[in-house]
Amino acid sequence: MRPVKAYFSDDKELFNAIKNIFGYFPGNIYLYKLALRHKSASKEESHGLKISNERLEYLGDAILGAIVADYLFKIFPFKDEGFLTQMRSKIVSRSQLNKLSRKLGLHNLIEVQSIENNHYRSINGDAFEAFVGAMYIDKGYEFSKKIIIDHVIKIGYNIDELESTDFNFKSKLIEWSQKNKSEMEFRVVGEEGSGYNKQYVVQIYINDKAYKKGYDYSIKGAEQNAAEKTWKVIEKDMV
Repeated sequence: MRPVKAYFSDDKELFNAIKNIFGYFPGNIYLYKLALRHKSASKEESHGLKISNERLEYLGDAILGAIVADYLFKIFPFKDEGFLTQMRSKIVSRSQLNKLSRKLGLHNLIEVQSIENNHYRSINGDAFEAFVGAMYIDKGYEFSKKIIIDHVIKIGYNIDELESTDFNFKSKLIEWSQKNKSEMEFRVVGEEGSGYNKQYVVQIYINDKAYKKGYDYSIKGAEQNAAEKTWKVIEKDMV
């Protein structure tokens, strides 16, 4: 049933959008507005603190990880912890959450400085995690778990396909280097841009030989980017 406040609220469109995407009407709409406010559009409160979705993102990351771990534990009763950890990483990776946010249509609701939008490659995944944090505070863990499983995982992911897909190039590269008794190192070799536009530059060295560089707005992302490029070079050498 649609709450009366959804009819008359200035946030009527957001109420309806959340209902259409996730199947429920929010209680405290302010939490969701905050979850969808990127740091580039942060608002300064009277005490001087700039308010954005970063704290909710931190909370949502933990809640989402717990829900996914619980779900995988139940649907794969005979798999070991290594398999479960890899599957969880595939589901909650930044690239997957970015795609998921766009697939659900959540990316259309994010408040961001439009002039900077193209520079934030993790904005959609960050907002999704923040949304999970808002839902947890608003509705509780059990409610959030049901919504995430029924309206996100079962609709947004093909678990069988994920199980057979290996896209963690960093793990593949580490495994290859160990197998070949090679010394591999991820080095942060620089930064480009400043402020919200700052990207880290990571270069891979194998036995002190420089390989590809990776660029991203987080060090982990830059490492994955560099690993993917380097793995393609190594694969060619294998042929």
